[in-house]
This record gives sequence, structure tokens and C-alpha cells, in this order.
Amino acid sequence: MRIRSTSRMMVAALALTGGSIALAQRPADPIAPLPTPGAQQMPSAPLVTPPPPPAPPVVLPPPLWSVADAQELLSVIQSIGIDGLAPADYAPGPLAAAIQSGDANLLASTATDSFNKLSSDLALGHVRGEDRIDWHVVDKDLDSERQRALLEGALAQHRVEDALRGLLPTHPQYGALRIALAEPRNAAVANVIRLNMDRWRWLPRDLGTRYIIANVPAYTATLVENGVALSRHKAVAGAIKTPTPQLSAMATGVILNPWWEVPTSISHEVAGKGGFVPVKDPKTGQVQRWRQPPGPSNALGQMKFVMPNPYAIYLHDTNAKSRFNSQVRAFSHGCIRTDHIGDLARLLLAEDGGAWDDAKVSEMLASKKTTPANFVKPLPAYIVYFTAAATLDGTIVNYDDVYKRDGVVIAALLDRPRPKPKSTAPEAALATSAATKTDTASPVSSAARPTRQVQPVPTVPPKNR
Repeated sequence: MRIRSTSRMMVAALALTGGSIALAQRPADPIAPLPTPGAQQMPSAPLVTPPPPPAPPVVLPPPLWSVADAQELLSVIQSIGIDGLAPADYAPGPLAAAIQSGDANLLASTATDSFNKLSSDLALGHVRGEDRIDWHVVDKDLDSERQRALLEGALAQHRVEDALRGLLPTHPQYGALRIALAEPRNAAVANVIRLNMDRWRWLPRDLGTRYIIANVPAYTATLVENGVALSRHKAVAGAIKTPTPQLSAMATGVILNPWWEVPTSISHEVAGKGGFVPVKDPKTGQVQRWRQPPGPSNALGQMKFVMPNPYAIYLHDTNAKSRFNSQVRAFSHGCIRTDHIGDLARLLLAEDGGAWDDAKVSEMLASKKTTPANFVKPLPAYIVYFTAAATLDGTIVNYDDVYKRDGVVIAALLDRPRPKPKSTAPEAALATSAATKTDTASPVSSAARPTRQVQPVPTVPPKNR
């Protein structure tokens, strides 16, 4: 029978192969041809073993606290209102109870939790995430590793207060607002001061010895070096419907006689108009975007700053200089139009004997040729949103909350529900001072908040100048 014949063939095969049957592997692709009998087979590629998943982060136990160190922490928490924060957010009640308990483990856990929450807020700000509204400045002042090292160092040297105070912004404007907050004021005014102090904490503690800072509500752009304003300029910021985002970028130079690459969001406004050049797809011939060549009608004027960032926001000249005479200057599509920007550019280009002296810049501008010119020393530029500043005598200078963001920030600062979008001013209900908070409030832990984002100059820009 066929079965017996097959069995005999299998026995013969076993004898020939030393007792095992080598079965041909089926091809991975069922449509692929089978191997040709007798053909030499290529060795299969070795199996690639996927790497093991990353190990979970090591969670260190809280370090032990002495009673004296914990009492120093409690004292800092109780007085933290001078920095515009609410003591109740850092659990002074449970900390005091842990100090009295005599339980070393309870004290270690409670004190470490309060320290971490407070240090996080002092370094990075209490308000986080989307409550900052279009704030994209990255602040790397504190992460979990640095926070642990800060804590261990503070306990080893018994300098808890110094460690925490060392996280505060060093900009003179933060100190001036702090002094102003200490003066008797109604709750609404105090909260405006507090929210702008928190905005300072959203910035890096050290802005650098030299930087450009543009404050949208003040409509100004300022070059600062060693805390001194070297050059201050009127500015036009984004309109209400196209607000200027808050960000930081490295300014590396300028483009003289620039082309204006029209943003796709507003390309319909210029499509087909004279003076604008279409950029077409070479295959389909369809218009992809629009450009405006250099010239007297160019929206960027004679130059724009090169400061790469994901939002395509930069400082630039303008052909509509009359806008600088307006009191409210929120007219742009998001970029910062800067008055007398040529003076600022020439100052930065000619530093340290740079190749771009005044004569060369003038010559190139007259040529109408698009030309890049690099700064000798690139510098950071910060585009920020401060609605209040303080003078040396404690006087508060208020700027219009042009994008109506203060109400949301105050609500987050007080751990209150976010006001409705139609609100155009800080809600009266949010004017309650943070000092009225109790330990039963639910503070948002630093771990639950998304981590994020000038050094103010000694002088304060006049309001809406």
C-alpha cells in the first residue's frame, strides 16, 4: 500500500541522515517559489532580538530630616507669601504635625514632599501647562536629579532656606515686584503682582549677561547687557486674532533686503495681488505659497532678524512705520515689528570689530540684494508677556492685558477653576488673597504638573509709549 511505501521511504531517510529528518523550511512568503531541489541555500539572517524595555527610574527613599532642618523648612513655608505663593500649597499643617510626632520616617516623607513642591514652584513657577497660554519658553533650571542633589546638599549643610532662596529669579524686576507686594494693597492689585512674579519664574533664572527681551503688553523690545538697557525700541506685536507666542530663540544675525515668505494662514489675503510672487509646484503647476520680493512695499522692511524657532516668529523692520505712533500696537500677524531696528542690528553686527560696519550695511541695503549678515556674538532673544512692572520706589506700572490672559493665570495661581473664555478681566471672585487658603486645599503636586517656561532692566518702560 501507499502508506507502507511511504513508511519505508521515511525509514530509509532516517538511516541516511543518522536518525533525523531534515525538513525543508517553508518560505516566509507563501507566494514565493519553493527552493530548487539540490540548490545551495543561503544561510538565513540571524534573528534580531529586540532590546529589553528601559528599566523604570529608581525611586530613592526620602532622606532623613533633623528636627531643626524641618523647622527651618516650615518657617520658609510660612513666610512664602512674600514671593507671591500660598503657604497652604506646601502643607505646613501636616509638616508641623510630623515634627511633633517624633516619627523619623513620617518626618522624612512629609518634609521631603513639601520641599519638593516648594522648590519646584520657586524654580519653575506654580502655574503650569496650558494655563500659561501660548508660553513656550523652556526653563531647565530644575529637574528631579538636580532637585534631589539640592535637597541632599541642603540637609548635609543644614541650609534649607538658602537652598530654596537660591532658586528665585535674579532679575531686578522680580525683586522690585517682591518689594511692591509687601506694601498694603487690595487683593486684586496684589494678585496682578503675584501672577507677574510667577511669570518671572517661568523664565530661566539666568537669562544671560546679554540678551534681547520683547514684552508684548508693553510693546517694547530692549537690548540688555549686564542688567543695563543699552537700546530700547517701540514694537508692534501680534493682533488679537494672531497673538504673538512667548518663546526664546538664539538671534544669530539679520537678513538684509529680505523676501517675505507669506504665512500659509494668510496667503489668501495676498493671492493674486500685485507685488507678490507665486511659488508653484514644478510638476503640477499649482501655487504652493506666495512671496514678496525686497522693496519699499515689503512688509519686513529692510531687514529681519534670524532667530530660528518652531513658530517662525522674529523681530523685523516694517514699511508701515506710522503704527509705532499708536498707543495700542497689536497689529501684526505674530512677529515683532521693531522701530529703528537698523540701529539695533548695526550695533550687534559691528561688535568686536566685526566685518559689518555701518558703511558696509548701508552699501548692501542700497544694493537691494538679499544678503545674510551674522552677528559677531549671537545672543538669546526672549519674547515675554508681563502686564505689570515695578519701579525702584515700589510704584506699579500696569500694561494692558491685550490678550486677556491674566484671569486664567490668577485662577491657576489660586488653584481655582479656569474662568470662562469670554472673561476680559480678572474675575472679582478671584481677587481673594491667597493668604485665605487653608491646609485643606488640594495643592497640585509638582509631579502632576507638566514641567515646562526679563532679567528686568533697572528702568521700567513707560506705559504704552
